[in-house]
Amino acid sequence: MATLCRPSVSVPEHVITMEETLELARSRHADHPQLPLALRLIENTGVLTRHIVQPIEETLKHPGFEERNKVYQTEAKARVPAVIQRALDDAELLTKDIDVIIYVSCTGFMMPSLTAWLINEMGFDSTTRQIPIAQLGCAAGGAAINRAHDFCSAYPDANVLIVACEFCSLCYQPTDLGVGSLLSNGLFGDGIAAAVVRGRGGEGIELVRNGSYLIPKTEEWIMYDVRATGFHFLLDKRVPGTMEPLAPALQDLAGQHGWDASDLDFYIIHAGGPRILDDLSKFLQVDPHAFRFSRATLTEYGNIASAVVLDALRRMFDEGGAQHRARGLLAGFGPGITAEMALGHWHSPHEGTA
Repeated sequence: MATLCRPSVSVPEHVITMEETLELARSRHADHPQLPLALRLIENTGVLTRHIVQPIEETLKHPGFEERNKVYQTEAKARVPAVIQRALDDAELLTKDIDVIIYVSCTGFMMPSLTAWLINEMGFDSTTRQIPIAQLGCAAGGAAINRAHDFCSAYPDANVLIVACEFCSLCYQPTDLGVGSLLSNGLFGDGIAAAVVRGRGGEGIELVRNGSYLIPKTEEWIMYDVRATGFHFLLDKRVPGTMEPLAPALQDLAGQHGWDASDLDFYIIHAGGPRILDDLSKFLQVDPHAFRFSRATLTEYGNIASAVVLDALRRMFDEGGAQHRARGLLAGFGPGITAEMALGHWHSPHEGTA
């Protein structure tokens, strides 16, 4: 059975606090008619610190999409290999053992994908398959786990490397003054994560079932407006309420496996914002403490897009994991509105075989 091993996570060295974010909003948008609302929404995110790939003075500039994309490429190449190496070490594998690299990112663009550079730079075999995913936003972390599971189901001896690289700060647009944009300026952070899904062996979440669900007619609720100045993030005010229709989809997936989504041992959930976690707790009838890993990611790093689910899982590992055979749910949410969901058992190889 395919096992999602311990993720490796790295965030940039430049930090911005909530207090600094609020002060920037006050100073740069003093005449904004909805500034009090925006400030209140930012405070309600609970995001105390975020890490960004450039100093804030550089982040606030807009030298153009071309220059920003160059920064994305340079920083990805400088930072991703070390994160991958730690993930390989944790999975007790070498580059030659990897059959597929799934690379997810929605904050920069490269063609060929960074996967080609990684294969050449880090010594992966030339036959390594490449699966770049660029347009699923925050849901891409869950999608990467599910596509890795699918591949290992088809090829049981295969090993898949997942890489998520998100520099959300490179999408800051100083001319976007809607309340949703101002909120986003205080919500998103930068981060890199990597994890291995082993076809055989390993400690972590033994994946048993996955699924996807798209809420009909919501494709404009989270989207990019792509202009000469780059990616302009659009966030509809209805997005925080999407857990009401998505909770039944999680229940349905669990029910297909004979499980009750309201009665599992652990939950690794994309932390898009505090209301997402609060509502999911309500509609699934799950103790809010069950989402502590996701909430910690949100508080300390902000919404790091596709890397959130991997960081939340890393925090679960840091806490000691779970009992052998404990049942759990992973879910990522993003544009579409799309949910990418997975079920799995905690597998500890030292406590027996699945």
